[in-house]
Amino acid sequence: MNDRRKQLQSILEEMIGNKNVYYQPPESLKMVYPCIKYTKDNISSERADNINYRNTDRYQITVIDKKPDNVVIKAILGLPMSSYDRHYVSDNLNHDIIIIYY
Repeated sequence: MNDRRKQLQSILEEMIGNKNVYYQPPESLKMVYPCIKYTKDNISSERADNINYRNTDRYQITVIDKKPDNVVIKAILGLPMSSYDRHYVSDNLNHDIIIIYY
């Protein structure tokens, strides 16, 4: 586990107030709700003179809860380089998607 992702994991656990934070969980894992699921979905590269000089991981964070307005959503949006993407309901659970570069 790289240090930046480990740091993000700790921040998310602190925000949600439990250890129900899952990084790229397998389909077979039974998650406990409310929870946060996140995956790395891109790497942003900054270039100069055709050389990458900085790479930043982009994560898709999904807050999953039975309640539609979990307070952790706004807490995550308080982090730098985060933005709200969308909301949807599946299996009677609310899913809020946040994108963050970390």
